[in-house]
Amino acid sequence: MAVIFESNIKIDPDGAWYIVLTDMVDNRTAICRDLDEYSQKVEDFGADYGGDIDEVKWSKDDNVPPQTMDEIRLEMSKHQEEIEKERSKGN
Repeated sequence: MAVIFESNIKIDPDGAWYIVLTDMVDNRTAICRDLDEYSQKVEDFGADYGGDIDEVKWSKDDNVPPQTMDEIRLEMSKHQEEIEKERSKGN
């Protein structure tokens, strides 16, 4: 069984972005308002599979503007750097 999560970027009525995370195995979902919350939910969902996630499929709604995507990419890059720093401290 492949463990696949879907991450869909959306815009709320106030113009703020959020990510709807869906576990495609059991169809549970979580609404994540920032990348810290998103990372935690991916970790929580993934724990049910021993941390073995085969794929994360990304999509966005048509109304998500390019500058929002740039903002999310930048935040994701910073978040990844922090994760890598923490991992290197543990070694």
